[in-house]
Amino acid sequence: MTDRAPALRAVLLGASNLRVALPLVVDLLRRRAGGPVEALAACGHGRSYGTWSRFLFVRRLPGIAGCGLWPALEARPPLPTLALLTDVGNDLVYGADVDAIARWVEVCLDRLARQQARVVLTLLPLARLERLAPWEVRLAVSLLFPGRQAPWPALLERARELDERLRRLGEERGALLVEPEASWYGIDPIHLRRSRRREVWERLASVAGSPGSPAADPVAPAGGIRLPLLGAEELRLAGRTLRTPQPAARLADGTTVALY
Repeated sequence: MTDRAPALRAVLLGASNLRVALPLVVDLLRRRAGGPVEALAACGHGRSYGTWSRFLFVRRLPGIAGCGLWPALEARPPLPTLALLTDVGNDLVYGADVDAIARWVEVCLDRLARQQARVVLTLLPLARLERLAPWEVRLAVSLLFPGRQAPWPALLERARELDERLRRLGEERGALLVEPEASWYGIDPIHLRRSRRREVWERLASVAGSPGSPAADPVAPAGGIRLPLLGAEELRLAGRTLRTPQPAARLADGTTVALY
């Protein structure tokens, strides 16, 4: 174990796409930063930006805008900070209105602005959603959000409206915007193809650049970063509240990953 100070702080916000690729994303960022990364992540399958969300009927996580990541971030000393805001859109299926979702994202952007973070915001996958037939929507929702309704094309219209709001918010606050390509997705219109994950996250990391100090020597890959399945600072499992001290994972080079 090393006492080397982190070269970069990464705030990673999203849902299932980010949670599945989180070890990869952390490794890409630490290699770009040229040293250890202090990662604070709020992500998870079905994650909402504003309300408690449920996965497989038993696991619940708090909304990203109200989770423990923010007080933890504010308590830390200044450090070059990069933020990725991804997977905005689950809340549409949960029935949240566009104004509410936009406010939740705006809260996150304003807090990151106070940290002088460099922000990358991914827009909605409209290029893929625009090509969906109603039966494809019903199938996807039944598999990904069981018990939820997805009236089409009304849901598509709300997705267009939310995408436009996100675009305006990002431009007003100087975020770097990324438009997902239709080819990133397969039959599942919201989850990245397994074969495209590395390419997509490398692109996002490239867009973000690195506000950290480049190292003179290249950083070796971290290998498999093991993150606990139920390692979030606060979650509810079958009605029981569980709390886990953070960070949830630490690498030999000093990189840490805290889950919220």
